[in-house]
Amino acid sequence: MSSVISAQEKSLIENAFAAAPGAFDHTQSSVQEAVARTIRGLDRGEIRVVEKGADGFHHNEWVKKAILLHFRIQKMSVIEVGDFRFVDKIPLKKWKGDEGVRVVPHALVREGAYVSSGAILMPSYVNIGAFVGAGSMVDTWATVGSCAYIGAGVHLSGGVGIGGVLEPVQARPVIVEDNAFIGSRAILVEGVHIEEGAVIAAGVTITGSTKIIDVTTKEAKVYKGRVPKNSVVIPGTMPKEFAAGTYGVPCALIIGQRKESTNQKTSLTDALRDFDVAT
Repeated sequence: MSSVISAQEKSLIENAFAAAPGAFDHTQSSVQEAVARTIRGLDRGEIRVVEKGADGFHHNEWVKKAILLHFRIQKMSVIEVGDFRFVDKIPLKKWKGDEGVRVVPHALVREGAYVSSGAILMPSYVNIGAFVGAGSMVDTWATVGSCAYIGAGVHLSGGVGIGGVLEPVQARPVIVEDNAFIGSRAILVEGVHIEEGAVIAAGVTITGSTKIIDVTTKEAKVYKGRVPKNSVVIPGTMPKEFAAGTYGVPCALIIGQRKESTNQKTSLTDALRDFDVAT
């Protein structure tokens, strides 16, 4: 996927990023062109921060370094979009109309993010480095943070917050795999991984340290940073002792499994009916 950038260009990016301030001239033309080619590749979907291989998902730190260098190189300027004016370093993606993406007014995508054909963007925001898969819905006021990966056929309901990450460069981006359903105002941050077909109910917050507890068996099983495939998840609390007494702290509860034997629409309907999950 990243073969559009040569090994030499990757080396330029790595060296420019690693150099102490003032020790490497990141304004030199060769560095600027390597960074610019990376951003163009991201914008066209030819380069991705997060990639899926035979051994699972991994993320390309060098791409995040290129994005951070891009911020250093770019100058603040006035960006005009019709009657609107913004002051920023990164322009908005300019849609041609042949991308196969439905872009409802006030849906904003930063240059350097990629949205696949068949996706629908309601008034929402997709940040640089992010990837949105084919047929996915980014509903009203949902946010897809920098470098996040949203698979195909995913539904991000209204107000969903998908956290972004650029620094530290080794930090994992949020990954939402194919056909997952994320309920209204759910928040996914700190590199959490939502596996294929999972249903996350409205209002669930999952961070890297949130306990995700499978309560479907006699012995509870605890996950952190990962929601297993086809899990149906609701918000919950668990007791914790403090100096002032025992209080409930947030957690997420796996209360069932989405059925693989049915299609996505029927499976989601079943999950909502069977487990009384709000969306």
